[in-house]
Amino acid sequence: MSTGTMIEPIDTPHASLAAVLWPDRTEGFSAALRVAVLIALGTALLTLSAKINLPLPYVPMTLQTLVVLVIGAAYGARLGAATVMVYLAEGAMGLPVFAGPVGGLAPLIGPTAGYLFGFVAAAFVTGWLSERGWDRSVPLLFVAMAVGHIIILGCGFAWLAFGMKLGVGKAWSVGIAPFVAASLIKNALGAALVPAIRRTFDRRG
Repeated sequence: MSTGTMIEPIDTPHASLAAVLWPDRTEGFSAALRVAVLIALGTALLTLSAKINLPLPYVPMTLQTLVVLVIGAAYGARLGAATVMVYLAEGAMGLPVFAGPVGGLAPLIGPTAGYLFGFVAAAFVTGWLSERGWDRSVPLLFVAMAVGHIIILGCGFAWLAFGMKLGVGKAWSVGIAPFVAASLIKNALGAALVPAIRRTFDRRG
């Protein structure tokens, strides 16, 4: 039985926050335009969040994980993952969307590669859980975003340890340990933000 303070997870998808704010009631060109605008907005936010960074020896600390997980929670699994993939494609084409002044393939094959590709899986998983009601509850969304953070950090750790051949100890010290506290803070911010926006518009609706 629900207590009124926790939303029970559901088995079938419900409308994402993006669909609440901008309902998808059209087909054809208008529907494609809606998706294009949402993806453009998402990639712009990812780019901005990459530029707000604290340089570290191997992997800079940015606000990107927060934005990735909020995009997943707000857009849902498919659109969230697609937005991140478009962002990575923009970087691969040379657009300066990654942390630092340049784009290109270097970030996608260097120390940051594991994290960047982990963004796609994290957005999808967070979006999938959100589509099942987890975005209506701060505790549940905190858990969903925590899973997303674990995916991102796990992919980054694995790439540093084995792809970059840093070894487990070094990969942990440069790729996980510096980010744990910041990840918890970003997790809490994202988990509070999305349900608050959702409740505001649910009341208006």
